[in-house]
Amino acid sequence: MSTVAVAITDGMLHFELSVAFEVFGPAPAAVSGPWYDLVGCGPGAVRAGRFLLEPDHGLDRLADAGTVIVPAWADVDVAPPADLIDAVRAAHEAGARVASLCTGAFVLAAAGLLDGRRATTHWAHTDDLAARHPRVEVDPGVLYVDEGSVLTSAGKAASLDLCLHLVRLDHGATVANAVARRLVVPPHRAGGQAQFVASPMPDRTGHPLGDLFPWVLERLDHPLTVEDLARQAAMSSRNLGRHFRSVAGTTPLQWLLIQRIRRAQELLERTDDSVEVIAAATGMGTATTLRRHFNRTVGVPPDTYRRTFRSSHADAAGVR
Repeated sequence: MSTVAVAITDGMLHFELSVAFEVFGPAPAAVSGPWYDLVGCGPGAVRAGRFLLEPDHGLDRLADAGTVIVPAWADVDVAPPADLIDAVRAAHEAGARVASLCTGAFVLAAAGLLDGRRATTHWAHTDDLAARHPRVEVDPGVLYVDEGSVLTSAGKAASLDLCLHLVRLDHGATVANAVARRLVVPPHRAGGQAQFVASPMPDRTGHPLGDLFPWVLERLDHPLTVEDLARQAAMSSRNLGRHFRSVAGTTPLQWLLIQRIRRAQELLERTDDSVEVIAAATGMGTATTLRRHFNRTVGVPPDTYRRTFRSSHADAAGVR
């Protein structure tokens, strides 16, 4: 695994390229033995955003590497070039460990490397990946997936998580921790990308539920039921369910749970309230109930979420 080859072609994002070069480039002081031989492989001078890159070798050299890194593909609606797909496939067939960063998973899927395997990508594109490649078992909630010779990461910062995971596999936790310290990032993050997914409210205008949404949000501390929502919307429970599926894409109870979780996230970020107080304020009843639903939905416990997302406003106000 000593040679790490980064596939570089037009249409890739520079952030993920930089991640690969930062992690696998300079050796940390903790390494006393061999480190990675990092090379860039591409068809020629390549433009990544506003940067012009000159690869060290052609794409055919990917097959000589122990590890191949495929950075994020900028436009998932554009098919990756055939020479890139062929080179990535050939490298895997030659025994290389192939890892994609963010939307680089679309390149691996096009090469057939994800068929029958579990994989992930940026949460905004997991549905697209699953729809276009039905033989791939897409997991939208994790930061990265290790399937042995094929690995995939979620979006942006999760690329760092996967690259540090590779260092940990090759050189051990001590070295991986040293790389993480140099980059000023945690060596391992708990949970998955569900904690970073935005959950916007449906448009409140132009449909029968337009007045119901704000009414519910003002009463999240109440033990609301589907019957309560149906009564407020002046419709039957069945009709309410039909409108919810059409407008919000889910059931009334699931939508209500998500709104309670979102409110809990806001309170964890902005206040110093205990989990018990937040449970009451969000209609969860008990801290145990809140922790169970929060962990299942967000992927981390409330206390972990608070430590990660405590806002600068709260810190400035002296909240600890």
